[in-house]
Amino acid sequence: MIPVSDNVFLFTRAKPLAIWSLIGLNIALFLYELKLELSGELGYFINAWGVAPAEISGAMASTASGNAAASIAIIIRSTSLLAGMFLHGSFAQILGNMLFLWVFGSTLEKVLAPVRFLALYLGAGILTTIVQIFVEPNLAVPLIGANGAVAACLGAYIYKFPKVKIDSVLPLLVVFIPVEIPAFLYLFWWFIQQLFYGIGSLDIPPNGVNQWSIGYWTHGIGILFGAVFMRFQQR
Repeated sequence: MIPVSDNVFLFTRAKPLAIWSLIGLNIALFLYELKLELSGELGYFINAWGVAPAEISGAMASTASGNAAASIAIIIRSTSLLAGMFLHGSFAQILGNMLFLWVFGSTLEKVLAPVRFLALYLGAGILTTIVQIFVEPNLAVPLIGANGAVAACLGAYIYKFPKVKIDSVLPLLVVFIPVEIPAFLYLFWWFIQQLFYGIGSLDIPPNGVNQWSIGYWTHGIGILFGAVFMRFQQR
């Protein structure tokens, strides 16, 4: 299933500027990653800006043991909580994330306004990454991708518009069949499609394999965060 657009009509002339900016930034950085892949520098870039749970949890343990210098490392590496969500490790990952962000996020931005929408998006991305750090503190490969943030957009959208139909296309061999899919079914499809995000992976050294990771199950946290966020916005 490929979402194309929704059937929500809102009486506003506001353009989804935040969505355009987020998609533009994500695509620009992915193009930069492709350039770094050709020059053999991509591994250093991902390791520098992706979220490394083992590094952060190790620095936290050192700080708790009285090593004040380790707290500086925590502050420096904490910037990756924001930076990591703008990096992607495969063509499938960025295409899937940006498509869902466009279809579900554009309407959400009109409902919430840009500032609150960005609070939802960035807050969810940071929260899901922090949860992943505590769940897998020894994970050595970097966490990258906007999956948690986009999952929150999906959760908020379905909470707000549970009965809306999404205009979609269903690929069947070489034929694309137009269909209308209830929005809530995309909750299940969201998790299924994550399994295909390794397609078109970038080669990120040092071990000659794709050295990046996605916090799959924490996306459920993102969906829940989005629903709760929207619940409080409606109070």
